[in-house]
Amino acid sequence: MKKIEAIIKPFKLEDVKEALVESGINGMTVTDVKGYGRQQGHSELYRGAEYIVDFLAKIKIELVVNADEVEKTVSTITEAAKTGKIGDGKIFVSSIDEVIRIRTGEKGSEAI
Repeated sequence: MKKIEAIIKPFKLEDVKEALVESGINGMTVTDVKGYGRQQGHSELYRGAEYIVDFLAKIKIELVVNADEVEKTVSTITEAAKTGKIGDGKIFVSSIDEVIRIRTGEKGSEAI
């Protein structure tokens, strides 16, 4: 099993969710996060004063999938989240040792 974490632009969340559901991937956790990479933030004007916004609003999506679904899931997220501009985000894939469904006690793939 693998955990996929995707950091994307907030306005792309619905597109990514719909694409994942269409491809048969169900279940995800979504978190509002802030951060920056190459964008390095931007400056804004407020009441005539300029200030720098270092951390930009992003969305973090977390999914746990079987190892054989990783490529499909990553490509689905990539296609749905891509704008072609800087700040589109990143995808991280890591291994998961165990998954346990609290309600039933199911383990492994059955718990996903």
